[in-house]
Amino acid sequence: MGYHAEYQQANTDPDAFWLDKAAALDWYKKPQTALAKDDNGIDRWFVDGELNTCHLALDIHVAQGHGDQTALIYDSPVTNTLQTFSYLQLRDTVAQFAGALRSLGVKKSDRVLIYLPMIPQAVIAMLACARLGAIHSVVFGGFAAQEIASRIDDAQPDVVLTASCGIEFDNAIAYKPIIEKALTLATHNVSHCVVYQREQLQAELTAGRDHDWQQLHDAASPTDCVSLNACDPLYILYTSGTTGKPKGVVRDNGGHAVALHYSMKAIYNMDAGDVFWAASDVGWVVGHSYIVYGPLLAGCTSVLYEGKPVRTPDAGAFWRVCEQHSVKTLFSAPTAFRAIKKEDTDGKLHQQYDLSALQYAFLAGERTDPPTYHWLAELLQKPVIDHWWQTETGWAIAANPLGIEALPCKPGSASVPSPGFNLSIVDDNGQPLPAGEAGNILVKQPLPPSCFPTLWNDFERYQQNYMSDFPGYYLTGDGGYIDDDGYVYVMGRVDDVINIAGHRFSTGEMEEVIASHDSVAECAVIGKRDELRGQVPLALVIIKDGVNEPALKDIPAEIISLAREKIGAVAYLREVVIVKRLPKTRSGKILRKVLRSIADGEAYQTPSTIDDPDSLEEIKQLLSTPG
Repeated sequence: MGYHAEYQQANTDPDAFWLDKAAALDWYKKPQTALAKDDNGIDRWFVDGELNTCHLALDIHVAQGHGDQTALIYDSPVTNTLQTFSYLQLRDTVAQFAGALRSLGVKKSDRVLIYLPMIPQAVIAMLACARLGAIHSVVFGGFAAQEIASRIDDAQPDVVLTASCGIEFDNAIAYKPIIEKALTLATHNVSHCVVYQREQLQAELTAGRDHDWQQLHDAASPTDCVSLNACDPLYILYTSGTTGKPKGVVRDNGGHAVALHYSMKAIYNMDAGDVFWAASDVGWVVGHSYIVYGPLLAGCTSVLYEGKPVRTPDAGAFWRVCEQHSVKTLFSAPTAFRAIKKEDTDGKLHQQYDLSALQYAFLAGERTDPPTYHWLAELLQKPVIDHWWQTETGWAIAANPLGIEALPCKPGSASVPSPGFNLSIVDDNGQPLPAGEAGNILVKQPLPPSCFPTLWNDFERYQQNYMSDFPGYYLTGDGGYIDDDGYVYVMGRVDDVINIAGHRFSTGEMEEVIASHDSVAECAVIGKRDELRGQVPLALVIIKDGVNEPALKDIPAEIISLAREKIGAVAYLREVVIVKRLPKTRSGKILRKVLRSIADGEAYQTPSTIDDPDSLEEIKQLLSTPG
C-alpha cells in the first residue's frame, strides 16, 4: 500500500486502521474498541485494552529470545564513557529500580519527578515508573529551581529522582543545590529525594529524606510489570504556555505505544536491530518518544548521547558517533547542524568518518531553513528530512513516510501529513484557504493515537487553548500552508511562543520574570531571528520613573541574570533594550508581529489601529543602532 492509500484509510476508517496497528503489540488484554468518548467528551483510544509500556519496550523482547541484542548505547564524550545495555540487562536493571521505587511507596498513578542529565539512569527511571504504572514527569536539566518548583506543585510527586551533577562541556553543574532550592520554593511537600552520585561531583544527602540511588537499587527486589488500562497516564510533560500555572501535557499508555511503534517503521523506516539516534535530551518530547520509548518498542538500539554537536571535542562529534555505532537514522534539531556548519563549514571533519551505515537524517523542533537543509544534504549525500510535530502530539504531524513510500523532499516543507492527521488550513474565521495560502493549521478530530487527551488537572484550559476556537478541530498554534502536491509548510507560531534551538518558551513567562525586577514598569519579549538557534528572545523594557542614570546602565545585566535564575540559561536571554514606550493598538495590544519584523530587518506595514506611531520609529532606531 502506498502513502496516499494508507493516509486515506486512516482518515476514512480510523477505527479499523488503528486496531490493525494495535494488533502488532503484545497486550495483556487486546482492545476490541478503537474509539470511545471519556467523561469530558474527548475521544480516547483502545479504552478496553490493557497493557504495560515497559513490558512492550523490554520484557517482550527478552521473552522472544532477543535478550542479548543491544537496547541502549550510552556514549558520553564529556566523561569519556561508553556503556552498552542488552535488552536483558536493561530489563533486569529497570525491574530492580522499580523495586526500589516501590520500597519508597511508589504505586500506580503516583507521580515521580525526574531531574537527571543524559545518563542511563534517566532512561532507567522512566521505564521503572512505567513498569509500576507511576506517572513520570521529566524536567529538562537546564531549568532553574523556580521552574522545577512550579512543576512539583502542579504534579505533586512524592518522590524526586536526580543526580549529583550534570556536565556542560567540561564543567560539572551541581544539581542538588538546584533541587534543594526548588523543594524550598514549592508548597507541595516531597517525601523522598533519590540522588545518583556521579564521580565528577558528590552531593550531600539530607538524612531522613534523601537516598543514595545505588544503595537503594542494590537493596531492592525486582518487580514485575503492572497491568494498566490503555487510557491510564504514562507521563506528564510540561510545555510552554501563558504565564501562571504550568501546562502539563498528559500522554496515555495505549495510544502512545501504538503510535510510536507504528511511526518507527512508517516514518523512520526502522526495523528491529537497527540503530536509531535521536540527538536530543530526555527532558524534551523528542527524548521521550525517540530516545526512550519508540526505539525500544520497535526492538531497535537507541543511542543516549551526553555531549554536544561541537566542542565535545569538535564539530565532528556527530559523525564520530554515527560511524562508531553504525547509526542508521540520525534525528536532531536544525540548530545542531547550524552549530556544526558554523565551525566546520567545508565539512572537513565529516570527511574523516565512514558514514556508510547512515541512511537518513531527520530534522525537527523548529522549521528547517533551506540553507541549512541544502548544506546538510550536500554534505551527507543522503536524504535529509524535515518533519513537524509537537509536545502535544508526541509524534510527527507531517513527515516523509519512508517506511510506507519514500516521497521527494521539498526544502522548506515538513513533507506530507502523517496517516491519522487530517489537516486543514483556515483563516481566523474558520474558512478553508486554497492551496498555497497561509493560515491556521488545524487537525480534524478525532486526533490519532498518542495525542494528548487533556492537560494535567486542567481540562478547562485544554478545551479553551486547543479545542474551542474551531469546534471539531485541534488548533495547533502554528501557521502555514499546504501546496498543490499536499506538502505542508509550517511557517511559525501564531501565538507568542519563542522557539530557541527547538525549545519552546512563552513570551508571557519571560515577561512575568522581567516585570518582577523592581525598576521595570512594563516589558515585551519577542523572538528575534538567530542564525544558530532559530530564534532568541529580545526584551523591550520600560523603566519606572525615578530610576537614576547610574542605576539605569546596570538594569539590562540584572534582567539577564534574573531570567537565568528564574527560567534557566536555556532561555538564552542576552539582549535587553530600554525603551520609553511600547507600540500598541488603541485597545492596548502590543504590536508583536510588527516588532518581530523590525528586529529581523523585514518590511512591515504600520497598522491603522496604532495608538502612538512615534513609538514604532523610536524602537526601530534603537534596534538598528550598534550596541
